[in-house]
Amino acid sequence: MATATRTTRTAKTTGYLEAVGRRKTAIARVRISQAPKNSLAINGKDVAKYFGPVELQEVAISPLQREGYATTFAVTAHVSGGGVHAQAEAIRHALSRAVVKHTAEEKGSLRKLGYLKRDSRKKERKHFGLKKARKASQWSKR
Repeated sequence: MATATRTTRTAKTTGYLEAVGRRKTAIARVRISQAPKNSLAINGKDVAKYFGPVELQEVAISPLQREGYATTFAVTAHVSGGGVHAQAEAIRHALSRAVVKHTAEEKGSLRKLGYLKRDSRKKERKHFGLKKARKASQWSKR
C-alpha cells in the first residue's frame, strides 16, 4: 500500500490565509490576503452595510486596528447563525486567528486582549416546570 502525502495550503500557494471563529451559535469563516489598504466584506456586503452600529464594526475589525500593526489586508468573511453581536465577535475571533497565522509575533498581544480565546458561553436550555431556564413561578406558603 502506498502512503498518501498530505499537502497543506499556505498563503504562498493559495494567496490567502483562512481561519474559523465561533461565538454562541455564530460561525465565521475568514480569508485574509495582502492588499494596499484594509477592506472587509461580510457575506458579500461592506462591513458598514452589514453591521449598522459603529460599535459592532469596531468589534469585528479590532484585531486589524491595533497600534503598531501596519500590515494591511483584504478580508472576506462568511458568517452564519446567532445574532449580530455574536457574529461580530465570531469574526473578531477568526480574524485574530488568521493574523496569528500570518505573523506569530502578534499572538501575545492578541491573547492579552482576549481575542484568541473562544467564548463558549451559550444560552441555557429551558427546564421542565419552570418558566425559563431558571425563572420559576413565585412560591407561596399557602
